[in-house]
Amino acid sequence: MQGRETRGLNPKLKKTVVLVGMMGAGKSAVGRALASALNVPFRDSDAEIEKAANMTIAEIFARDGEAFFRRKESQVIERLLDARPAVLSTGGGAYMAEGNRSMITEKGVAVWLDADLKVLWGRVRHKDTRPLLRTPDPLATLSEIYDRRVPVYALADLAVKSEQGLSIDAMARKVIETLKTRPDVLEEN
Repeated sequence: MQGRETRGLNPKLKKTVVLVGMMGAGKSAVGRALASALNVPFRDSDAEIEKAANMTIAEIFARDGEAFFRRKESQVIERLLDARPAVLSTGGGAYMAEGNRSMITEKGVAVWLDADLKVLWGRVRHKDTRPLLRTPDPLATLSEIYDRRVPVYALADLAVKSEQGLSIDAMARKVIETLKTRPDVLEEN
């Protein structure tokens, strides 16, 4: 990333960076780029849940319900936070649980990828992998979820605004610049 190139610094991640935000905000894509730039592992709580269950998130929702999924999600997030510092992408609903928010702030740092509704809809409208959007009017559903969740995402430790047309790498750079404001999280050697 830019900081390394210009100053030869190798920043050290001291706490796990937990990316939170709406479906389509870029948590997985930006998370991979961020982990690569910081030379730390990338972890995805949804992928870990799917691997453990040998089922997709949609299948878990259909078979066991959202409450069961949320319990498993909390267990997986705690396990991942107890591992060495990394970048962790979470599902859109993970941060809604107060227990998850407290655990993330205590053991890591929550970074909200803040994308507006128009950007999110452009990214998710053609995907059928979003169980919460399997409704007669997915845009209205997304809008309702957005209105309900944004005030909770705003509680995150840090926020980075996602802009239309910003590349994944540029967004990762914005996250790194924001993390630099927290020497307890990212230390420049």
